[in-house]
Amino acid sequence: MAHQTTSGSNTALLTGPGADNGAISTTTERRALYLKLFSGEMFKGFQHNTIARDLVMKRTIKNGKSLQFIYTGRTGAEYHTPGNSILGNSDSAPPVAQKTITVDDLLISSAFVYELDETLAHYDLRGEISRKIGYALAEKYDRKIFQAITKSARKASPITKTNYVEPGGTQVRVGTTTNGSDAYSATALVNAFYDAAAALDEKGVSTEGRVGVLNPRQYYELIQQVGENGLINRDEQGTARQKGNGIVEIAGIKIYKSMNIPFFGRYGTKFGTGSATNPGVTSPGNIGDFVEVEMVDETAGTGAVKTINNYGNGTSDFENSCGLIFQREAAGCVEAIGPQVQVTSGDVSVIYQGDVILGRLAMGADYLNPAAAVELYAGTATAPAAFG
Repeated sequence: MAHQTTSGSNTALLTGPGADNGAISTTTERRALYLKLFSGEMFKGFQHNTIARDLVMKRTIKNGKSLQFIYTGRTGAEYHTPGNSILGNSDSAPPVAQKTITVDDLLISSAFVYELDETLAHYDLRGEISRKIGYALAEKYDRKIFQAITKSARKASPITKTNYVEPGGTQVRVGTTTNGSDAYSATALVNAFYDAAAALDEKGVSTEGRVGVLNPRQYYELIQQVGENGLINRDEQGTARQKGNGIVEIAGIKIYKSMNIPFFGRYGTKFGTGSATNPGVTSPGNIGDFVEVEMVDETAGTGAVKTINNYGNGTSDFENSCGLIFQREAAGCVEAIGPQVQVTSGDVSVIYQGDVILGRLAMGADYLNPAAAVELYAGTATAPAAFG
């Protein structure tokens, strides 16, 4: 190990803090370890901001565009008559059906980092950008899954054989008036949760993995109004309760809060004058462009949406939606490309004096077992119609 050059040259001995095991021959080698920081930050940002991914059935697909899920219905039983032969079921039961979930087009989020800006910045520029890219992917991921669960709650079972039809989805009205403000009534929400739990029990849905997802104001209404009446897990108080994982049981259903659920035609919340399609909450002001985001038409193949699966028309299909209760079999998610990062380097970096940082994801979501999905709606006596 030499710390001096003896060849007569004044060439500096480059340390290469970003090099992998001292390999510094090329630009790519000198930057090898820097890229891992971004990848980790992007994935962390994604993981911390998506809740739906682990609440439904998730499968990884390779060398194919779609994944098949098989349904098996029920069969009957009868007493044997002495002397009769047993040759199978005359109805060909149990019936079998299938559901196919297709991967949508590639979902991307990117940024160009100019090398001089990175040099002059007094903070970790790549790390900050990476987190925002992770957030963007997670937001889209959650929204697609929640829309698929809403779709599931409105569907009949794929098992449609005569005399063997399986249960379909459930829609529960929150409150009894035509006011959207019923969505924020703690009493009405609790009643809706018990109705949903009873429906899931009646339809034979497993009690394991049942969850509810509400918007933040609904969640906090529950804490304020019924938080001390046996609905709060006594082992989770204070900060844990406020984070959205403290109310662990209303009728055995664990509750999360999210700004990505369909809510009266918006994502997460809706402000304005109260009506049948507006809960009538006053805006806190200065909400920017990313709060109360209006849903759009995501019918399969519509315009530039680039979805293969039908996620509904956001301008009409979700006008009275205000929450979801489901078990993990309600919807499925198929990933062809999990959340990952790509970064330009080498000659491209030299030409543009910077790097394009790209986060990408290829996934698709759709309903699986409608019996495991419950949609909460308010402001109307008529349940929202099925779509897709």
